[in-house]
Amino acid sequence: MSVRLVYETHSTTTDNEAGIATGWLPGELSERGLRDAADLARRRRDDGVDLVYSSDLHRAVQTAQLAFGGTGVEIRLDARLRECDYGQLNGAPVARLDRQRAQRVDTPFPGGESYRQVVDRTADLLEELADRHDGRRLVLVAHSANRHALAVLLEGADLHRLVSVPFAWQPGWEYELPAGWRRPR
Repeated sequence: MSVRLVYETHSTTTDNEAGIATGWLPGELSERGLRDAADLARRRRDDGVDLVYSSDLHRAVQTAQLAFGGTGVEIRLDARLRECDYGQLNGAPVARLDRQRAQRVDTPFPGGESYRQVVDRTADLLEELADRHDGRRLVLVAHSANRHALAVLLEGADLHRLVSVPFAWQPGWEYELPAGWRRPR
């Protein structure tokens, strides 16, 4: 069997609208973000979701709670779903961060982490999900770096290419995670 995963990004934040790379800072949903979370609720509440895993950063928690709160679907917070830690660049303008992304695939941001480290912690979570949730449908609410990690781990995408192009939002991505899945070595 397998675990059916639905990946959703957190909703739009005031930082997104201001061109700020929030990183490990909490972030706050904007008015548009509140509408985005309501749209997520409409798209996924009757979608057969068994469990929601969310990043523990405020903007993702806010999104998950607005979309799934009061539905009876459990929401579990997990730090492994955090955005890339931009270290000294948490809260910096996106344009400044964009100039460094390609160099930070394997080399951490000063005082932070690399994109490869995000892939590694996302892989740790996927292994756990594959062992514990066979036959279930899970929603993951997280960040762009985690979407990149899923593409690398489950689709064989190239991480260097992913971090070098603008993130293309869409209303969810779906994956099949085979029972007992282990990260490619």
